[in-house]
Amino acid sequence: MAKYTVKTIENKEIWEKFVLGHNPQTFLQSWNWGETNKAIGKKIFRIGIFKNSQIVAVYLVIEEKAKRGPHLVIPGGPILDWEDKKLVRFVVGAIYSLAKEEGAWFVRIRPDVLDSEKAQKLFSELGFVAAPMHLHAENTWVLDITADEEALLRGMRKTTRYLIKKSLKTELVLEETTDLGSSSLLSRLQNETVTRHGFVGFPEELFKAQLKAFGKDNQARMFVCRYKGRALAAAIIIFYGDSAYYHHSGSTSKYSEIPSSYFLQWQIIREAKKRGCKYYNFWGIAPGDNPKHRFAGVTLFKKGFGGQKIDWLHARDLPVSLLYWFTHCFEVFRRVFRRL
Repeated sequence: MAKYTVKTIENKEIWEKFVLGHNPQTFLQSWNWGETNKAIGKKIFRIGIFKNSQIVAVYLVIEEKAKRGPHLVIPGGPILDWEDKKLVRFVVGAIYSLAKEEGAWFVRIRPDVLDSEKAQKLFSELGFVAAPMHLHAENTWVLDITADEEALLRGMRKTTRYLIKKSLKTELVLEETTDLGSSSLLSRLQNETVTRHGFVGFPEELFKAQLKAFGKDNQARMFVCRYKGRALAAAIIIFYGDSAYYHHSGSTSKYSEIPSSYFLQWQIIREAKKRGCKYYNFWGIAPGDNPKHRFAGVTLFKKGFGGQKIDWLHARDLPVSLLYWFTHCFEVFRRVFRRL
């Protein structure tokens, strides 16, 4: 009979070998995502599940001391064989026990499991409920970049291809940096984007923490598109495993006649290809084709480059305390109020 043990993993090499050895890969369970969250003051746990001394599952846990209720989050995880029902139930039990020990009201996870009725049923049977809010990007747009540049251009929407070619004839310059001071530039451009599209932005300290943690391992860069010295668009790209992730970005509405965002994307795709990446992950898009959705514009932009939609299972909550239902009701209200 299988005997599982739970251990904290403190060896980066062991952790990364397991995470990168599984498909799909995700930076949300990487060692450096844990370092990023530690840098902004959050408590983290790197848990490994062993079977007869062999590692069979890992999950990065991040503690959230939110006013709406203390909870744990597991983004992009746990990483394990979801077909192994005994292992899955053991892991869920271990997660529940950790939450109890930490005084959490609930655990929110968004594993890299494709959305399906089978997956929804499995998590329901395990005691999870659909979360009122999302956790990281759940509806994503991914482009296979293994083809040559000409083939990639042919696979794009005609307008996108035209604007990329136009941008290459404009006085645009690409700047690439890991300077932590560049985080203030991204923060400023993000604030402009937030104003235009009406979503909740991210703090500058998170940008800085990502650049520091991932940058040390050559896994992150800030890319800035400039026109005559002025920054028009910027993005933090995370290079992890076989993918490049368009994680955080911002742009100005000035010089709108200059296709700076198209220039930036194309140059990043080129860099990802040089690094040997197989995929370029544009990250989140609107869940449907509603033209009134607040992400409709950015979704149209991303889809223009070609690629395919990948829908991950919507975030699930594992209630640990009856107090969780106060959080649940609050988040439902906030989602409706903010039209999220």
